[in-house]
Amino acid sequence: QVQLVESGGGSVQAGGSLRLSCAASGGTLSRYAMGWFRQAPGKEREFVAAISWTGGRTNYVDSVKGRFSISRDNAKNTVYLQMNSLKPEDTAVYYCAAAADTRYIVARTREYEYDYWGQGTQVTVSS
Repeated sequence: QVQLVESGGGSVQAGGSLRLSCAASGGTLSRYAMGWFRQAPGKEREFVAAISWTGGRTNYVDSVKGRFSISRDNAKNTVYLQMNSLKPEDTAVYYCAAAADTRYIVARTREYEYDYWGQGTQVTVSS
């Protein structure tokens, strides 16, 4: 069973950058589509970014397009979320997730499509 651990969260001022990492153990991430989700206080968890298991396809929520970038390093069994030009509304707990279905090469955007989840890392952006 895959275990995911996020890191790289923290507190930054608006306009700053952070890079989140999601490291996997107990499985090889190269066979999983990966995604990042976030949950702000008082709000439901929402999709942020996803990458197909091949790495060839990505998907982003409109609010982060042009600012966030998802990537994967299969040799390191790690997925990244580079976050630039951060805004206060990006403040949330960020979760990474892994989807085991490799029948299709897609960047999955729905929570129910993911099988494994990390515990989350807090990102706080101050104005």
